[in-house]
Amino acid sequence: MKPLGLTMGDPAGIGGELTLVAWLRRRVTGPVFVALDDPERLASLASHLDLNVPIRTVAAVSEADQVFAKALPVLPVRLAASVTPGRSDPANASAVLHSIKQAATLAMSGDIGGVVTNPIHKAALYAAGFSHPGHTEYLAELTRAKNPPVMMLACPALRVVPVTIHVSLARAISMLTTDAIVTVARITAASLQHDFGIAEPRLAIAGLNPHAGESGSLGKEEEEIISPAIEILRAKGYEVTGPWPPDTMFTADARTRYDVAICMYHDQALIPLKTLDMHHGVNVTLGLPIVRTSPDHGTAFDIAGQGVADPSSLIAALDLAAQLATRRASV
Repeated sequence: MKPLGLTMGDPAGIGGELTLVAWLRRRVTGPVFVALDDPERLASLASHLDLNVPIRTVAAVSEADQVFAKALPVLPVRLAASVTPGRSDPANASAVLHSIKQAATLAMSGDIGGVVTNPIHKAALYAAGFSHPGHTEYLAELTRAKNPPVMMLACPALRVVPVTIHVSLARAISMLTTDAIVTVARITAASLQHDFGIAEPRLAIAGLNPHAGESGSLGKEEEEIISPAIEILRAKGYEVTGPWPPDTMFTADARTRYDVAICMYHDQALIPLKTLDMHHGVNVTLGLPIVRTSPDHGTAFDIAGQGVADPSSLIAALDLAAQLATRRASV
């Protein structure tokens, strides 16, 4: 398998230290990855945290396989300003974005097997003129994705996909349409088949209102928007159930009856997953022509530079990206 590309993320956040610890824990077993980062920044951080991580600058990703067992291979992305942990600097936004763009380019060319992104700080990017809502939309543009990108959060116990993502709850409800549900479900089912190896994925569609609307007495969205989407999907041959009452669809027994929960808004999807397994949750972007995963947490500025951040989610993201890349390469 080709090496993975691990982006910088916000240099004032925990991404750098997680990168270092991920190498320590995966240098023998893999997956092999190359950091698209500032090598001096990583070396300084390793020294500050007393981590025995040799840094090796590489000129090409092809060198990573030979280097990885002995040192962390780094494809240099130079920072414009010095870094203070916990204090994001818009002056470094261009380096953060270049790291993402370079990783996407390498994935599109086949030089790396997939992209794993460390957390970014959107406010700092916006201050520097970044016009995309976040990572996902930027990667969709960079890779010229034919499908709208879809966010899946996955852990061993659960997979969830929100139809609406980073918008207010009021706006999420106003944005909800039958077509949007059908599109998200279709892209999700295709990814479960092609990337996760589930031949006939079972999709559970969540309701929006308490008790899934209680036959319209607690809301009409189930009858007017969600159920029509379910009927369209069934007519197209998908195995779909719902609308499920949101308060009972995440119990242990309920989760055995589906492969993914299609949820109507962000927190409906992420609260159960993070409650079940915060440390091993992985964000997977569906609908892209490349493999892309990321840890299920943010920059954690409050603990950055202290060496206490849990690397489990980043390591899970690396492992899952390697699995997805291997499956794609075998098709």
